[in-house]
Amino acid sequence: MTRRRTSRDSANARRSHDERLKDEVYRQMFRLEAQRPGAERDLAIALLRAWMVLCREPQGANEKPWLKKISPICLQMIESALKADHAAVHCAK
Repeated sequence: MTRRRTSRDSANARRSHDERLKDEVYRQMFRLEAQRPGAERDLAIALLRAWMVLCREPQGANEKPWLKKISPICLQMIESALKADHAAVHCAK
């Protein structure tokens, strides 16, 4: 016998998915902070993925305040990392 999905199941699945998006963004932020190769790109992709998912789902409005708060911080981190990479390339020449 199969169990019917309830609205509570859907809400729990949505929350779980939202938490995974947050975890991915934070994980990439830590990778960038640790200066891991490719972390800038991976953080940018994680942010884009989060925006796409949250804009597509009507329930994503609950997470938009978090994303609006964290995105500028992430973008500053990406910009700083790119500047540091650029400076390192010029110093090496």
